[in-house]
Amino acid sequence: MKHTHDFLYSVLDLVPIVQGSTAAEALARALELAQHAEKWGYHRYWVAEHHNIPGVASAATSVVIGHLAGGTTKMRVGSGGIMLPNHAPLVIAEQFGTLEALYPGRIDLGLGRAPGGDQTTSRALRRGLGSSGDTFPEDLRELQGYLGTVQPGQKVWAVPGQDSHVPIYLLGSSTFSASLAAETGLPFAFASHFAPELLYQALNIYRTRFKPSVFLDKPHAMVGVNVIAADTDEEATRLFSSLQQVFLNLIRGRPRELQPPVDDINDAWNPVEAAQVDRMTSCSAVGGPETLRRQLQNLLDAAEADEIIATAHIFDPQARLRSFEIAANVFQDMNAALPSPALS
Repeated sequence: MKHTHDFLYSVLDLVPIVQGSTAAEALARALELAQHAEKWGYHRYWVAEHHNIPGVASAATSVVIGHLAGGTTKMRVGSGGIMLPNHAPLVIAEQFGTLEALYPGRIDLGLGRAPGGDQTTSRALRRGLGSSGDTFPEDLRELQGYLGTVQPGQKVWAVPGQDSHVPIYLLGSSTFSASLAAETGLPFAFASHFAPELLYQALNIYRTRFKPSVFLDKPHAMVGVNVIAADTDEEATRLFSSLQQVFLNLIRGRPRELQPPVDDINDAWNPVEAAQVDRMTSCSAVGGPETLRRQLQNLLDAAEADEIIATAHIFDPQARLRSFEIAANVFQDMNAALPSPALS
C-alpha cells in the first residue's frame, strides 16, 4: 500500500563505544549527533538501556537523557527504552519526573520488558527481587500511577513525577507489547532494527486491537530501522559492515566495541552466520541518497509507519554525522512528495 500521510523521523542511539575509544568519547559524540539531529529536523532522540555490553555506553539511560536534553533546546529526548523489569517503577517515575521538571515538554519514556543483558547481569541488577517480564503490565500500571494525577488515599507519591504526565511508549520485538499497547491506548515502537521477523504481525495486532485512550486517539506506530547512508552505495555498504560485525559478535557470544568497517564482510563469517545476520538486519536501508530513498519508501509503504526511528552503528564519527544528514534530507524529500490533504 502506498504511504499517504506525513511521517515523523527520529534517532535511536545506543551510544556506541568504538574500538580504541572510551565511553566518555562516545557520550560526547552522542551529544554532538543530537545537536545536529535537532538542526536536521529529527523529531526525537532516544537512547537505549543495555548492560554488560562493551560497545554500549547508554546503561545509565536517564543520566544520558539529561546530558542530551541539556545540550539541545527543542527536540524531544527519551528512552528507547528503559527495561522496566530491571527497576522499581517508583525509581523510574522519580528519574523521569525529574527530567520532565528540568526539561518540560521534551521528555519521552519508552519502556521495554526485556532484560537488556544476560541472566547474570539481571541478577546483578537485583532483578530477582520480585519483578520480571511477566509482571510488566502490573509494573506499567504502577508507573502510570506515579506519573499521573494523585488518587484519593494514595500513600506513595513520586516527587518529582506525580502529575508530570510524561508520555509513555511501549517498545517490543514480539506481539506481546503490541497487544498491551493496543489495550492501553499507548504509542508502540517495534524493534525491527534487530528483530524484524514479527514486525508486520505486531503492527497488525496493534492497529486492529487499538483502543483510544486519554493518551492517544488513534494508533501511533514507530518502526526501528538501521539507516546507513553515504554519498555512494559502495561506501554505505562498507560502513554497514561495522553493524554486521556487531551482530556476528553477538551470535558468537563475544560482544565487543564497535569494529572498523571491512572491505569484504564475507571474509569474516561462514554461510550460516551470514544468513543469521542477514535475517537480523533485514530491516535496514543502506546506500547513497537514491538507493536509500527507494528502500525507505518500500519499508514505509509496507509498514504504513507513522514514524521511522533510525539507528546507525557507524565506526567513524564524521561518517555517522554525514549518514544522519543524508537520511534527514531523504526523509524530508519523501514527506514533500506526499500528496497534499486537499488533493488526496
